[in-house]
Amino acid sequence: MEETKTDGTELRSLIRGVIEEFVHGEQVKVEPAYKAELLDERKRREDLEKRVSDLVQENIRSRQLADEAERSSSIRAELQRLGVAKVDLAYRAVKDDIQRREDGQLIARSGPGEVSLREHLAQFVQENPELLPARITGGSGMGSGPKVASTAGAFDLDRIRPGMSPEELDKVRQEVSRVAHQALRGM
Repeated sequence: MEETKTDGTELRSLIRGVIEEFVHGEQVKVEPAYKAELLDERKRREDLEKRVSDLVQENIRSRQLADEAERSSSIRAELQRLGVAKVDLAYRAVKDDIQRREDGQLIARSGPGEVSLREHLAQFVQENPELLPARITGGSGMGSGPKVASTAGAFDLDRIRPGMSPEELDKVRQEVSRVAHQALRGM
């Protein structure tokens, strides 16, 4: 009976060995496909991570551009509100002085403290009156009053054509005479 037990144990270990060998052989066959699939998944994941990183960077750049555009338009609007005639020139002079605080408010650092955008620009305009519109227009040689071009009897030269009525021809003659008279007077 002992031989049967030994034969049964040997038979079991032989069967177990064959099954393990079969399973191992199947794993060896399938393993390259798993490895290739894992490599593909890793590559896809890395590509997605890179794309997400690129989108995050693009989002940061877009926010910075939007913030800069809003900052620029706020400064320019305030300069216009203060009556500055040369807005672009004034903007270029003050743009580097103005920053955004954590709470989003635009401020200017002057010395040890902070000043609001409105106060800083008002002081800047007061210190630089040449940026404001001229108070007295004209200069030497300027006439006493503004030139006013009379268009009361203006006549379009394209309307002159053969076969015009005598009334229309008379209007044309009067207009030519008026323009010639103004040219001779220096107006």
